[in-house]
Amino acid sequence: MATLVPMDEEDYQHYLEHAAKDYALEKVRSGAWTEDEALKRSEEAFQSLLPDGMATADTLLFRIEDAEKAEKVGYLWLHERNSPTGRAFFIYDFLIFEPSQGKGYGKQAMAALDEKAKELGIAQISLHVFGHNTRAIRLYEKSGYKVTDLSMSKAL
Repeated sequence: MATLVPMDEEDYQHYLEHAAKDYALEKVRSGAWTEDEALKRSEEAFQSLLPDGMATADTLLFRIEDAEKAEKVGYLWLHERNSPTGRAFFIYDFLIFEPSQGKGYGKQAMAALDEKAKELGIAQISLHVFGHNTRAIRLYEKSGYKVTDLSMSKAL
């Protein structure tokens, strides 16, 4: 069973080592950024969104853990904000490590997030997903997420 455990400093450093690179690759893959600019822009985005690291206001950072094995299987980064419907979470990043994918941890982590959100009085959870990430899209749809906006582009 996947549980959400607040990140410690070691988790956070490990997360940062990989997250900016992964985000840069996703932006290139989506066609939003060029390879030349991607890593710099990604690092700037992380610095802007996490100016005080783990202490950044309205930020919750979790490691996703297999509770039975006490094994880290992924990370979750949330931002709390106000929305027209009340307090809301925005998922900035959700990652299940590759060796742990396809074992139900994603679905379990989303259920654990729902429970955490309810405990904290959160009325809505939103996220962004890259269009090419069909595996994530299926997970989110199975978890009850609906498309609220859709951006499309065409390369010429």
